[in-house]
Amino acid sequence: MNILVVGGGTMGAGIATTAAVHGHTVHVRDASAEALDAARARVDDSLTRLARRNEALDPTTIIGSISWVTTDGPSPSVDLVIEAIPEDLDLKIACFGDLESANDPSTILASNTSSLPIGRIAEPLTHPSRVIGLHFFNPVPVSSLVEIVTGTATDTATVDTCLEFVRSIDKTPIVVQDSPGFASSRLGLALGLEAVRMVEAGVASAADIDTAMELGYKHPMGPLRLTDLVGLDVRLAIAEHLHAELGDRFEPPQLLRDLVEDGHLGKKTGRGFHTW
Repeated sequence: MNILVVGGGTMGAGIATTAAVHGHTVHVRDASAEALDAARARVDDSLTRLARRNEALDPTTIIGSISWVTTDGPSPSVDLVIEAIPEDLDLKIACFGDLESANDPSTILASNTSSLPIGRIAEPLTHPSRVIGLHFFNPVPVSSLVEIVTGTATDTATVDTCLEFVRSIDKTPIVVQDSPGFASSRLGLALGLEAVRMVEAGVASAADIDTAMELGYKHPMGPLRLTDLVGLDVRLAIAEHLHAELGDRFEPPQLLRDLVEDGHLGKKTGRGFHTW
């Protein structure tokens, strides 16, 4: 399959890496040559890590097979576009408008959003039936789940093609209806926010709360370490969206707001609920 990944940040680079490793033709688009250089470095790092587990994998050949295009450059003809830009609804709506005008009506337009409504993204488009959510998980190359989110206008052929694509990259798909937080973000955030409230109330340390879930409930990673990995700012944005949509049970704790305001965003800044 011929794929365009829009946005070369952590998620976009991970999606591009995974698709290229599994033999798909991959193009990565970002705003500038500098952004593409950073994306290429992320892909290179991911491939190097994967090669340590699989000696047959050749990072140089794979990264050399990926094409890199700026936003103002020519648009490649592709079967599937996966948008992985920041979690801002207006930004995504504008992006999808541009993508629809630049691509054939048969091209599937997918968003990697973890919580924003697919229906709202698709609503202004002429062909909303080809819009879908493909919610990957961080780190993409080693995470086995992809959440396929269907809007009310998404047609069956679009879903079937995405199911086939997800399986082709050795991931397990689940299909959920378009609803606030989908399945994974809604459940994961409920646990994460309660863990933050427990730290805020002095119930236990972040490390001990994480250990409780890892050892007592066999979670591979505790909710606060996961929050650090995802990014406290990302978790806060999702919480604010779900708070508006679903009510007070998703109201962000003040501690989360304070940490974000102070610039402690988790692993990417070196400090969140843990020190990295």
